[in-house]
Amino acid sequence: EEQLQESGGGLVQPGGSLRLSCAASGFPFSENGMKWVRQAPGKGLEWLSAINSHGDGQYYADSVKGRFTIPRDNAANTVYLQMNSLKPDDTATYYCAAGRFMYSDFVPRTQGTQVTVSS
Repeated sequence: EEQLQESGGGLVQPGGSLRLSCAASGFPFSENGMKWVRQAPGKGLEWLSAINSHGDGQYYADSVKGRFTIPRDNAANTVYLQMNSLKPDDTATYYCAAGRFMYSDFVPRTQGTQVTVSS
């Protein structure tokens, strides 16, 4: 059974950084692209970033391009989201999921990790 566990969220000041982690198990992690999405209070899900299975293809939403990166460690079955230059608008619950794309019927199956950007 596919299992994903996000961690690393917290409270950070504007301009600060956080690194989120997503530990995967129960499926062939190294054969799958991975993505991060988020949901801000009162808003819908937003696709943020994805990485291909080999790690040599990374994709970003305009809202985070240049500030976020999505490295992965296939040996550790973990994908990360390195978030720099955080803004209050980045406040949201962050989810990881298998696959690179987020379709309209996507529903997170994990609890996610909360990121709050505030002074």
